[in-house]
Amino acid sequence: MLLLRLVFIAVHILAIKNLIKEFINITDRAMKSKIYSSFFPTCLDQQGRNIKFQLHRWQRLICVIFLSLSLLLSSGCQPNTQGNGATKVTLWHGINPPENRDIFNELVDKFNQTHDSVQVEALYIGQPDGQLPKILAAVVNDQPPDMLWFVAQLTGQLTELDAIRPLEDWLDKSPLKSEIDPAMFESMELNGHILSVPFATNNAAMFYRPSLFEKAGIAKLPETWDELRDAAKQLTQDLDGDGRTDQYGLLLSLGKGEWTVFAWLPFIFSAEGELLQGNQPNLVSPGTVKALQFGADLFKDGFAMLSAPERGYELDNFLSGKAAMQVTGPWTLAQLQQTKIDYNVFPIPALKKRAAVVGGENLFVFKTNPERERASLEFLEYILSEEFQTTWALKTGYLPINLKAQKSEEYQNFVQNNPVLEVFLQQMGWARSRPIIPGYTSLSENL
Repeated sequence: MLLLRLVFIAVHILAIKNLIKEFINITDRAMKSKIYSSFFPTCLDQQGRNIKFQLHRWQRLICVIFLSLSLLLSSGCQPNTQGNGATKVTLWHGINPPENRDIFNELVDKFNQTHDSVQVEALYIGQPDGQLPKILAAVVNDQPPDMLWFVAQLTGQLTELDAIRPLEDWLDKSPLKSEIDPAMFESMELNGHILSVPFATNNAAMFYRPSLFEKAGIAKLPETWDELRDAAKQLTQDLDGDGRTDQYGLLLSLGKGEWTVFAWLPFIFSAEGELLQGNQPNLVSPGTVKALQFGADLFKDGFAMLSAPERGYELDNFLSGKAAMQVTGPWTLAQLQQTKIDYNVFPIPALKKRAAVVGGENLFVFKTNPERERASLEFLEYILSEEFQTTWALKTGYLPINLKAQKSEEYQNFVQNNPVLEVFLQQMGWARSRPIIPGYTSLSENL
């Protein structure tokens, strides 16, 4: 085994040497064609585009090989069966903030203490953007973790790599399937297969400042787009009479990142817009245009302010009162409670139908061997259970995906003490998932 590993390392080193040589040759050609300095302008001639494509391709290949080599060197020939006969499996995740990570580690420890045949090692590998190169390198090197915590939108890419195990043969036989919130299945299924299970969930709603509503004379919460526009207009004010707006009705998310998509999709779905047509990207549906035009008009008329690029989730303007309304989710409750400001929540206003978007992460099981896959499925049963889901929800503010957990006396008492959660639980009744097709990242960025 050691000899094979050394041979593999040698092959990687030789591949890197050849790739660097080829990369240098391409770079020289780029310099000679005088287009090296024009990588960033929007218009490149065909030769420039071809060379740029080759440069990026080689850069990616070199990166993947280095990461693969790093994983290979750092992973010893460790057995997956421990001395006590238990099967050891690994879970990669990016759970944040650190307080939530500590809670999860405590729950994993509890699982390990109560399960003699399976031991789970939960490894934090960074935030989602930083995880992707590591995941790719692990799959290419045939050294994936046993389980992965990630957004469901990675499903299509992992399926194309033939990296993950379909789960319907296990879940269809499990009583836990009937306990999963029906809103979650859209994020679990692709091409007739169940390819992940939900870890926890949330959705976004409209947070507002009741004191600012009262000062503006707004007694009824907006339920439609027209009512939302009217409220935003009333809330937009020049408070000191200097001719400049000091308070806006609404903060709109700006950017091309996934948060911006998450914040706008409820409006798109409410206008009966879709991102897919026949399982193919379709960004110019009438509903999508209506939703984005609604936001553009709010900004043009001065009733809404834009967030800083890729910062639509930050609460600074809401906390200061500069924005009276903002789309965000239950994960902000701990922060809001610490500030002592007044706040409340109402469902996303509707145009043609009510709409919300499922958030949270799912768990994937990688193809390894029957023993490790069986052990991983045993851990997934724990994650889906009423016990785990109730504890996680009570301690983190996430919504439980287990219906029994949602209806449990303990969780219902928690909701009574935190009544804003009722809005998010209500919206799960009509919430939808984002697409999980291959190439979703490109679709999201272009939206």
